[in-house]
Amino acid sequence: MTIASSDYRDQTEDVRTRFNRIYQRPVALEVRGLNKTFPGERNAVVAIDNLSFKAHRRELLCVIGPSGCGKSTLGRILAGLDEPTGGSVLLDGREIKGPGRDRGMVFQGYTLFPWRTVIDNVAFGLEMAGMSSSSAEDEARPWVEMVGLAKFAHAYPYQLSGGMKQRVAIARALANRPRILIMDEPFGALDAQTRTQMQSYLLQIWREVDVTIVFVTHDLDEAVYLADRVLVLGAHPGRLLEMVEVPVPRPRSLEQLDSPLFQATRRHLSSLIHRDQPVVADKLPMIRMTLAGDDIE
Repeated sequence: MTIASSDYRDQTEDVRTRFNRIYQRPVALEVRGLNKTFPGERNAVVAIDNLSFKAHRRELLCVIGPSGCGKSTLGRILAGLDEPTGGSVLLDGREIKGPGRDRGMVFQGYTLFPWRTVIDNVAFGLEMAGMSSSSAEDEARPWVEMVGLAKFAHAYPYQLSGGMKQRVAIARALANRPRILIMDEPFGALDAQTRTQMQSYLLQIWREVDVTIVFVTHDLDEAVYLADRVLVLGAHPGRLLEMVEVPVPRPRSLEQLDSPLFQATRRHLSSLIHRDQPVVADKLPMIRMTLAGDDIE
């Protein structure tokens, strides 16, 4: 059976029940009329324009959109690393003002301290919060075990693969027991196989931790595979196009990627992103840099 893009909302009763449960949970994160403008030499650049949405406790919300739509800027504002030009962000009803332990951040790049071991990296935030080194290590150990790196607790980052480094970064962010975990394309630099493994690891970790996740990605398959809902931003400036409920049942598996419902949801997301943009790239100027007569098309 083929499901059209417009029919991705064809949800089963079980899926509808899942969303009803999500909406009955307390609102963890609320964004109200958010604006972000960057000054320019000639004209200011509006990155985010009048953005409003809510995320509920223990929801996994993905943020997608075309390049330049303000996805990463939104993540930095939620983390308190950037200030909005207008509007507000509330966490558990309190307005965010700067960074805080109630939010964790995982970046695309590997941000581990190369001179610290795995367990010392995970314990770093706890030490900065005032714990002694020994207490911080005791608190960090269960998080190292949760991400499956107990055998590498005393290894240094240079001894780890890319996926292992990101698992350490996730453990470090979660060790402070944040209310929100913000992830800015954390698997973007990984190869395809490792990326798939990390998506599976993230879902396993998320099921065990009381945290709401805001996950920024450009990968539509990743968004459908991970998310409860997908926030779709338009470009220039970043505005909310649609908040899409993902009808693919949980628990998720790789076999679902080929299912009609998964593909229909992906097509719907793609149609939103490319609604105001040509899918085909502009034609490049032709500068001949090879011998005549050897055309490949």
